Order: sequence, then C-alpha cells, then structure tokens
Amino acid sequence: MTTSNMTNYNYKSGEELVIKQIRSSIGRPKDQLATLKSMGLGRIGKEAKQKLNLSLYGKLRKVWHLIEVK
Repeated sequence: MTTSNMTNYNYKSGEELVIKQIRSSIGRPKDQLATLKSMGLGRIGKEAKQKLNLSLYGKLRKVWHLIEVK
C-alpha cells in the first residue's frame, strides 16, 4: 500500500509497519529530513519496522510523499 491517500490506513495501534523510503530527501525542508532520520530512514530503498502509534502516524503524515507503507 502506498501512502498517496492517507485515508487508506486500516492499521490498528500497536501493529508493526514496514516503512520504505521511495523518494529522495535532497532539497527537502530540515523538518522533513529530521522526521525521516527519526524513523530510521535517509536513503532511497531503506526500510524500517516500527509499531504504529499516534506519534508515528504524525510522522507518516509529514513525509507521506517520500515513503511507502507495507
């Protein structure tokens, strides 16, 4: 599932998600770079596993155009 449409999240809190960076962070604002780094990303193709909670959901919303959620 891609994150192009944020209303498609059908995940439950605590569920583990695989987040993959699919677009470059070059030229992005500093806050988006910091968000990617806090999620364990930073290079195209890198994946990170994280449990869904409200803070992660906010991070996903901030960089949805750079990532893919599986």
